[in-house]
Amino acid sequence: QVQLVESGGGLVQAGDSLRLSCAASGRTFMDYSMAWFRQAPGKEREFVANINWSGGGAGYADSVKGRFTISRENAKMTVYLQMNSLKPEDTAVYYCAADAVFGRLSRATTDFDSWGPGTQVTVSS
Repeated sequence: QVQLVESGGGLVQAGDSLRLSCAASGRTFMDYSMAWFRQAPGKEREFVANINWSGGGAGYADSVKGRFTISRENAKMTVYLQMNSLKPEDTAVYYCAADAVFGRLSRATTDFDSWGPGTQVTVSS
């Protein structure tokens, strides 16, 4: 497994931007597809964005498409989530996750082997 730690969360106003980072350690980072999920109070964890091993393929939830961008730097073993035009409904704990099945680009929480502890993002109106 790979160990993951998120950072970059905080309290911002609607319309602001934040960039989340997820630093990985352990096994070869390039073996993993990566994703961001989020969980708001009282709601299930939901998919936000994913990216394949090379960064050449990515997907987004409809709710964030056009506002969020996922990227990765394999040399730094880090994946990012650039969040622009934030809305109050984006408020949640954001989690980074790693999928050990090479080449798969999944959106299902059950397909991810490793998770970070999460970072809180709060967007005020």
